[in-house]
Amino acid sequence: MASCSYSLKPNNMLLPSFCSSFKSRPFLSNAIFSSSSSSLSLLSCSPRLPLIRTSHAHSLSIKASSSSSSTAIADPEGIKVNSVPTKPIEGQKTGTSGLRKKVKVFKQENYLANWIQALFNSLPPEDYKNGHLVLGGDGRYFNKEAAQIIIKIAAGNGVGKIMVGRDGIMSTPAVSAVIRKQKANGGFIMSASHNPGGPEYDWGIKFNYSSGQPAPESITDKIYGNTLSISEIKMADIPDVDLSSLGVTNFGNFSVEVVDPVSDYLELMENVFDFPLIRSLLSRSDFRFVFDAMHAVTGAYAKPIFVEKLGAKPDSILNGVPLEDFGHGHPDPNLTYARDLVAIMYGENGPDFGAASDGDGDRNMILGKGFFVTPSDSVAIIAANAQEAIPYFKSGPKGLARSMPTSGALDRVAEKLKLPFFEVPTGWKFFGNLMDARKLSVCGEESFGTGSDHIREKDGIWAVLAWLSIVAHRNKDKKPGEKLISVSDVVKAHWATYGRNFFSRYDYEECESEGANKMIGYLRDLVSKSKAGDKYGNYVLQFADDFAYTDPVDGSVASKQGVRFVFTDGSRIIFRLSGTGSAGATVRIYIEQFEPDVSKHEMDAQSALKPLIDLALSVSKLRDFTGREKPTVIT
Repeated sequence: MASCSYSLKPNNMLLPSFCSSFKSRPFLSNAIFSSSSSSLSLLSCSPRLPLIRTSHAHSLSIKASSSSSSTAIADPEGIKVNSVPTKPIEGQKTGTSGLRKKVKVFKQENYLANWIQALFNSLPPEDYKNGHLVLGGDGRYFNKEAAQIIIKIAAGNGVGKIMVGRDGIMSTPAVSAVIRKQKANGGFIMSASHNPGGPEYDWGIKFNYSSGQPAPESITDKIYGNTLSISEIKMADIPDVDLSSLGVTNFGNFSVEVVDPVSDYLELMENVFDFPLIRSLLSRSDFRFVFDAMHAVTGAYAKPIFVEKLGAKPDSILNGVPLEDFGHGHPDPNLTYARDLVAIMYGENGPDFGAASDGDGDRNMILGKGFFVTPSDSVAIIAANAQEAIPYFKSGPKGLARSMPTSGALDRVAEKLKLPFFEVPTGWKFFGNLMDARKLSVCGEESFGTGSDHIREKDGIWAVLAWLSIVAHRNKDKKPGEKLISVSDVVKAHWATYGRNFFSRYDYEECESEGANKMIGYLRDLVSKSKAGDKYGNYVLQFADDFAYTDPVDGSVASKQGVRFVFTDGSRIIFRLSGTGSAGATVRIYIEQFEPDVSKHEMDAQSALKPLIDLALSVSKLRDFTGREKPTVIT
């Protein structure tokens, strides 16, 4: 089909006869045009075509951080581009998942613009010139304003097209899926993930490459370097784009396409999973399902997927409307912040299956009736059941991987299934290289992130669908009235086969950075003096180190990824500073102990791990260094 896209250069006028000739085309027989001195818009057309809006460049107020005014530079066709003078701004080094700060920081003059321009300065021109980028976010406060800034800088740097989720909304896994399906050069994700939103809270930005995975450190290091020397921002002089309506807006040879944020992702999920199988479970009268979107981005996905496609009841979706401040909540799907869902699942006559996802849709929590599935167990159980329950894995997984702090439950599955296994640093980008090299299928992090090589991000809804597939597969022959195999039954059967890895994580959020860094320095010094056989209470040290990783694909090295104390019985204590917060430092302590004895598998994890927890607090001197008496979150 011929395209009805066209563009106007400044000061050109479209003659009525030209408009008439367009309307005479068969594929535009139902088109209605509106013209003015500044624009001509295609108001409606055949439903086979997207809405296309074409606009002149309008004047735009550009901020400059010096007394110099902005100057015009070489323009892409049909667009005026201003060179906006700017100066370096401190503190723009990206963390584990992009740049995250308080909203008021990003609202500082040119703060976001500097980082976006530094990104373009860091990429080879062939990675974006006349290329195609994707833009989406979790719906949090400041996203709409930020989207317009990103669009204008992308246009100013010669990008050909940017595809934006309607209202700026698109989950992190969906951005990865769209990049891959549309063969885009990369994409921006506007999110601070699981951190709170609103004017007083957090905002974030990251860039994903053409495979859909987060930009590697080689790029993020360049971005930071360029933020230290930046002197100009290339800003296209174009008006804000209406992001509320689907369609295409053209400015010269640059276009913005507003798309349904769900459609490409939903199509992918239908190709990965057996939707009729899942629907057979969710439509059962003796099975109750609940999903808490936490007023975050998966609210836009829950109804189309779980209700409309899979037959769940409409009232099974909780907090299903994305809000800029997440309903004053903390969109982190764990036992502390998803307390309303936990209360429902542990209440009298609780549902059979409960799940939640986070701010940008890449994390998940899985619950059964009165039963919590740890993320470490979750990825292991998905891997163990993937081939029989999920069509995407009908030939078996290629390999398995986990982040270093995640429990060893997945290791045991890899050993039993004779699959390649990898232990990587925290950060999803480390899985991406393995996936692209076809060495990895299923992976996860203890921080409620689970996923596979269907995209290059962790994926909250994917994990929920994977669990529903497993439960549906186990119950596919159950007749009405027969007792169903529950979530807890699936987990306990797994423990009986593989043993149980008791696991817990203690988070101390927003500690003073100086004290937290001194604690890690103290532990590194302790590690350097440790040797095998050292006694730590009743535990004997096998080894202690500061975890380093050499990528088996590209040979890159990541060092200082977490201080580990590993004991001869397989128990582990790990200490890390998290890179996902926006203020201060988050200290994380991970405690793990393997238990092969089935008779002890029903023990409470905190009770089973108490000797190791006490040892971790003693060895680290956490109270002395941070002043913290108790953790913010216990997982």
